[in-house]
Amino acid sequence: MQKKILILDFGSQYTQLIARRVRELNVYCEIHPYNKIPQLDESVQGVILSGSPFSVRDEKAPQVDLSGIKGKLPLLGVCYGAQYLAHHFGGEVMPSATREYGRAMLSLKENDPLLKDLSPRTQVWMSHGDTIGKIPANYRIIASTDDVPVAAYHVGGEQSWGIQFHPEVYHSTEGKQLLKNFVVDICGCAQDWTPDSFIESTVSELKAKVGDDKVVLGLSGGVDSSVAAMLLHKALGQNLTCIFVDMGLLRKDEFETVLESYKNMGLNVIGVRAGDKFLADLKGVTDPEKKRKIIGRDFIEVFDEEAQKLKDVKWLAQGTIYPDVIESTSVNGPSATIKSHHNVGGLPEKMNLKIVEPLRLLFKDEVRRVGHQLQIPDTILGRHPFPGPGLGIRILGEVTAEKVRILQEADKIFIDGLREFGLYDKVWQAGVVLLPVQSVGVMGDERTYESCVALRAVTSTDGMTADWVHLPYDFLAKMSNDIINKVKGINRVVYDISSKPPATIEWE
Repeated sequence: MQKKILILDFGSQYTQLIARRVRELNVYCEIHPYNKIPQLDESVQGVILSGSPFSVRDEKAPQVDLSGIKGKLPLLGVCYGAQYLAHHFGGEVMPSATREYGRAMLSLKENDPLLKDLSPRTQVWMSHGDTIGKIPANYRIIASTDDVPVAAYHVGGEQSWGIQFHPEVYHSTEGKQLLKNFVVDICGCAQDWTPDSFIESTVSELKAKVGDDKVVLGLSGGVDSSVAAMLLHKALGQNLTCIFVDMGLLRKDEFETVLESYKNMGLNVIGVRAGDKFLADLKGVTDPEKKRKIIGRDFIEVFDEEAQKLKDVKWLAQGTIYPDVIESTSVNGPSATIKSHHNVGGLPEKMNLKIVEPLRLLFKDEVRRVGHQLQIPDTILGRHPFPGPGLGIRILGEVTAEKVRILQEADKIFIDGLREFGLYDKVWQAGVVLLPVQSVGVMGDERTYESCVALRAVTSTDGMTADWVHLPYDFLAKMSNDIINKVKGINRVVYDISSKPPATIEWE
């Protein structure tokens, strides 16, 4: 049985970051909504209460039943969690005189297991509008800042603590040490959640779950589906068949290149060229959501048609990762749709298949570490994320074969250039967008009236937020020059310097 830390989520933007920090200590943890606490069996070694956008004083503030946790398991309340443990057990929480947000210096008041090996004064990150004015009688203050008298406390006679700051964020310089003190020393977690242990346990589980049944998987050429494929291949061998669909909207030469790399990995892959169908169905369509839905529908149809040719398939494998799982069971339900996702939704029912998701416990960085352990080539593991609908949503307006050609040529110059200049691995995602804009230009002695493209390059950890990359001017100048000179149909290049939020990474 996998030992774990349980993180109860009250809706904080930092909850996933707490989980990532705990897992960086090679300790397995799971996030669950505060109102859907799973069964507390012997696998749970400790509990962390997250922050929240709510105040504990709000009428609709989240309320949690801690009767089976507090005083029975090690417990750490972070920000809202700390205020909740004070407010509901005899203390007092009140509005701060000023909103406490940003860096602060924490001063340790006493020796405490939670604060072991922290500097007497250490930088922490505050983000709250309330403050703990009074703590219950059996609580004692163990750390303060200049503005926050109750920055950390310990509950007498229990392994329960509350901290007003966020140890999980980068600005809390010794936050990782504090979390290690809690999960390793106090909770007694063995630091055995490693890529090797994950591979071993997952392969064993897949063999037990799937047995001799046949499995089909849709490959995209991306990190998640590739790692999922190798895990399944390790467990099931030739009982796994992968289908790689060319929608006619991939990068230049990508279909052949990716197919070749998969064959070198020993995978059983069927490549399907279906570009004509996708382009025909996209004719005349300009609305981004309609384009996404057509591409998603056509993908399902093509995939289904190929899968039906296989005999006795019982399972559909998907590269679902942990952030997708959290999103679908979040405190407030799935987030508002910014854009519809391109996946194989609808396929399991249509094909009467059971689902297997070997990566559903992993964050993206963990998927890559598992991939390295499986010896998947860096050319696949280091690839930038690429949107499911492909270049279909990087061509603003109607998608045509000529526009795909133009964009593929420009995109290849940009991506090859990033590699040539040693910039590719410093960028999280990059691409070119073909705009529905034509402008006047001059080439030789002739006036031109041709298309404009926007270059996009961002840094991010998970795509939830992103910032534009400050690419060198000489690099941007060369890219502009090469694209305009070498790609017939483009006479203007611009660089997108918008961050997410408020902009999204993709334009559609």
